[in-house]
Amino acid sequence: MNRIAATLDGMNTIVATVTKWLALLMVLVQFGIVLGRYVFGVNSIAVQESVLYMHATLFMLGAGYTLLVDKHVRVDIFYAKAAPRSRRAIDLFGHVFLLMPSMAALLYWSWPSVRNSWKILEGPISVGGIEAVFLLKSLIPAFCILVMLQSLSEIIKLIVRGPK
Repeated sequence: MNRIAATLDGMNTIVATVTKWLALLMVLVQFGIVLGRYVFGVNSIAVQESVLYMHATLFMLGAGYTLLVDKHVRVDIFYAKAAPRSRRAIDLFGHVFLLMPSMAALLYWSWPSVRNSWKILEGPISVGGIEAVFLLKSLIPAFCILVMLQSLSEIIKLIVRGPK
């Protein structure tokens, strides 16, 4: 069981290692957009949309890793002062009854839109934009799957190893 959890953790770590470079690239491209527009009077909608694509990719593919390193948003009204055993119960409940079902629902309800987008190779958001909205929409199921895999890993670790 520990090996399964480690494999799932490794998958999200690899995705995050690759994805984190988008943050730097996004800043550089945005700097180039501002420089191009205000210094040289040059503008490109496709380049502007690329920042949107990088931002979406960074957050959607980084969500599983965020769960792995326990940096996600937590409403800790009870959690902060709870005993380790209670924290474990709260975490298990959250993963099994809240996170996994919500990700499954999002995956289920978004899939027709993603499928149709691929079917027609959906074009740009704006005229002159990037002709790959189908790739942008594909981030939704990727997000769901990566978060669900990491949630499964966390469930395994909570059951096998106990509280942190």
